[in-house]
Amino acid sequence: MKGLLIKDYKLILNQKNFFCLMIALSVGMLLFSDDVIFPLGFLIFVISLFTISTISYDDYNNGYAFLFTLPITRKGYVKEKYCFGLLLGSFSWILITLFGLLVILNRNTLPIDEFMISAILILAMMIAILAMTLPFQLKFGGEKGRIALIGAFGIIAIIGIAINQILTSIFHININLLLENIPTINISVLAGLLILIAFICLWISYKISTKIMEHKEF
Repeated sequence: MKGLLIKDYKLILNQKNFFCLMIALSVGMLLFSDDVIFPLGFLIFVISLFTISTISYDDYNNGYAFLFTLPITRKGYVKEKYCFGLLLGSFSWILITLFGLLVILNRNTLPIDEFMISAILILAMMIAILAMTLPFQLKFGGEKGRIALIGAFGIIAIIGIAINQILTSIFHININLLLENIPTINISVLAGLLILIAFICLWISYKISTKIMEHKEF
């Protein structure tokens, strides 16, 4: 797996100008904007897409057929993609969170505890994005993977609307009222719960991706 991590690191270096530009843009938003939450989410989302781009590079021009002539197992390949995504996302999250803390200490625009809870929630979102996107990317490849992912989000939205209608019309459960009561829950407990759920989703996603690669033909 170390060799695959080095390979993906080298691929990222080919995009270092874009990588540095996104970091500089996020830091600039922190310095010249009153909103310290949006730059954090923006950078995490963009950086997480770099993992997907490495899969596209591997798939390009029958790259998988060559890659698996090396002493690399399909399970090891999947494990490396998830580890690389977590490493890349965690690095960017730590970096921009530290910058955000420095800005907050200088400006005193937001309580530190609120900022850190928001940062943890965004970290959970990053993990969830990885869990959602990687199986589609491994299954369908670059362009088809993006189309399939959009379709999956559309299906999830339709299911959510249908569940809301059923709960409202049949069981007389007001979803909006439940959502309004969420702030009464200890926010730190909620953030920890979301992180736990995100990692469970990531583990399930990893198992699915492993099955996809084991049955994939090149």
